[in-house]
Amino acid sequence: MPIDSSTQVSGQTVCVTGAAGFIASWIVKFLLEKGYSVKGTVRNPDDPKNAHLRELEGAKERLALCKADLLDYESLKEAFNGCDGVFHTASPVTDDPVSLFNNIFEKMLEPAVIGTKNVIVAAAEAKVRRVVFTSSIGTVYMDPNRSPDIVVDEHCWSDLEYCKNTKNWYCYAKTVAEKAAWEEAKARGLDLVVVNPMLVIGTLLQPTYLTGSVKTYANSVQGYVDVRDVALAHILVYETPSASGRYICADSDSIIHRGEVVETLTKFFPEYPIPTKAKPYKYSNHKIKDLGLKFTPVRQCLYDSVKSLQEKGHLPIPTQNQSNFNIN
Repeated sequence: MPIDSSTQVSGQTVCVTGAAGFIASWIVKFLLEKGYSVKGTVRNPDDPKNAHLRELEGAKERLALCKADLLDYESLKEAFNGCDGVFHTASPVTDDPVSLFNNIFEKMLEPAVIGTKNVIVAAAEAKVRRVVFTSSIGTVYMDPNRSPDIVVDEHCWSDLEYCKNTKNWYCYAKTVAEKAAWEEAKARGLDLVVVNPMLVIGTLLQPTYLTGSVKTYANSVQGYVDVRDVALAHILVYETPSASGRYICADSDSIIHRGEVVETLTKFFPEYPIPTKAKPYKYSNHKIKDLGLKFTPVRQCLYDSVKSLQEKGHLPIPTQNQSNFNIN
């Protein structure tokens, strides 16, 4: 979807939390291209990991990186001061894998909720026009009691007890954090809009990437969405006065079995050792499409993801290109 430059943004300043992140970097890029002045919160503005932000077109004139922490209310308040809007993409994380299972309330859940509340309160104090909050499809579809025939839409919420019982702490934390955002925004009279993307893939802007090793994959169905579409969705709901509530963000054709993902990637990139060992649900994305968002086809997203990893040096590029498969 091309950038819409028709919206008048002259003189507008917005803040993007966690500006160096996968989704946030694209939001910053598109905001700068549209003419916004952008404040980006990061843990350390001098960290080389933020260099890609400073290299964006318009960054020299209209991007300021601010040191802020979601658990430090005063740092957020200072970052939001003078802003017309806030894009809240950051979320506290832990690098301790044991905590994800044994100490979730202290290490992941509690900071996520406190950080979210701090953002909402600080934004309300700064009198911003609107906050756009990055949530997840994980807050929507986790419910074992929902019939497969039910079309999942923005009115649906994940079942917290089910998330807890299945130890799906990510969905649990995301759901609790989003509910906290809605409660705090209502109490403060703050205009809040939420974007709920499916699994986000696509082209990297930042030079670093989390890597791992996978031998097999889950025998399940998953929805995917291009990171550029997610970033544009955030800006679209920010700029559309009538936008409200939650917006599921993914193409209706992106719900595919992971076996098909593997098959597609194998055809695109036969040179890589892609694993080949192999509760669908229906959902509605009409709300965000009605605002004019056009999604990138999932096969294109998968292709762009691998090509981006090659270009950033995270995957070896074969001496002779074997990727002759036609995307279309």
